Amino acid sequence: MFADKLPVEFTAMLKGLLGEDGASRYAESLEHDRIYGLRANLLKVTPEAIVKYLPFLSHTVPWCEEGFYYTPEYRPSKSIWRHAGLFYTQEPSAMLPAAVADIEPGHTVLDICAAPGGKTTQAAGYLRGSGLIVANDVSISRCKPLVKNIELSGVTNAVVLCERPERLTRRFPHFFDRILVDAPCSGEGMFRKDPDAVSGWSGHKPEACAAAQRGILNQAADMLKPGGRIVYSTCTFEPREDEDMIEWFLNTHKGFYVVPLNHKKLGITGTALGAGRIWPHLQEGEGHFVCVLGNDREPRPVENSRLVRRVYGIEYFSAFCEEYLTHRLTGDFFGAGESLYRIPEGTPDLNGIRTVRSGWYLGEVKNRRFKPSQAFAMGLNPDDARNVINFERDSRASEKYVKGESFDVESDDGWALVCADGYPLGWASVKDGRMKNKYFKAWKME
Repeated sequence: MFADKLPVEFTAMLKGLLGEDGASRYAESLEHDRIYGLRANLLKVTPEAIVKYLPFLSHTVPWCEEGFYYTPEYRPSKSIWRHAGLFYTQEPSAMLPAAVADIEPGHTVLDICAAPGGKTTQAAGYLRGSGLIVANDVSISRCKPLVKNIELSGVTNAVVLCERPERLTRRFPHFFDRILVDAPCSGEGMFRKDPDAVSGWSGHKPEACAAAQRGILNQAADMLKPGGRIVYSTCTFEPREDEDMIEWFLNTHKGFYVVPLNHKKLGITGTALGAGRIWPHLQEGEGHFVCVLGNDREPRPVENSRLVRRVYGIEYFSAFCEEYLTHRLTGDFFGAGESLYRIPEGTPDLNGIRTVRSGWYLGEVKNRRFKPSQAFAMGLNPDDARNVINFERDSRASEKYVKGESFDVESDDGWALVCADGYPLGWASVKDGRMKNKYFKAWKME
């Protein structure tokens, strides 16, 4: 039995929270199969439409209108629609923090512990292409899947950073409308999903995690605009990392308060503080704790200098747009070596900050020619391109394309945007009716 493997200290803490009967029911839930979910990418598709493309989806996730459950015999990541960025596979509980952040178009958003990108891409969907989202992670290795998921989802208004939170506070004082803090934690809520987490747990881990969490929350408070909100979340049940952490924060940061969650509407368990929790034996999801923190501090003038732009090759990019796009791409641009980016509006000066992506990665300028990137394709609509190769839904041609094959097509010569049922997949270079495949093979789904 799984319950026999649970650490004694953890079981004692659990009985204090749930009582003997509740702790027993929780332990029994660990014997059940883990829960699988995915979330429709609102930048590309509606929840109603994703069901038509993925008919195996079950019911919706109560706390996330664009989230759905599915059973493990289906493998949505193998679907062509994953290549088109129509959805993001995500554990259902992990959809809760961004869903309760009340993100609106035009907001500035910070995902302070962003990898692998679930919350970032969810927040980007709520922004609808406007505003700015800064996705940060302290690990450069974790930034790789973060960038991949942002670009695959067609997010055009994100900046990706790899910095310690304390360094961010110097560059972003009182800057963000919303800050997502999915804090590193002792991970007890993941015991069913990851049984190895049980053996890695110790009674000392919660306090060690709590020390890091206090630091991150301090820095988040310094970066929040007056009237903004911090969404603090963990995948642990430990009070030292959850309720006690919120009480400490409120006691040390005047002007902050808990924004109560509508537990009944969300289908989650409430806490005495007005925060929310997901229990594996009560809800369809792994363990999670979420608390929304608002503030009514007085605004003060803050000056954030604009990003310094060094643009090489912009004339070659303009020539590409003139020839292959139906309209000119406007905005601020940034050149880093041969790479060209469009900077999200409102991005401050990032000099001295370890920057992985300065914005929407458009492509590279080589030998006086502009070569478009996969990320550029994923952020476009078919109407944006003059040459479009559109494969019908579930066609063999689209499968061949994402495998990197080249074949004959009906298209004008030059660059063409390749789509499946109207959703971009990538680029192709066409000459004399033969398509040279430019699909970025490193993006192949596992």
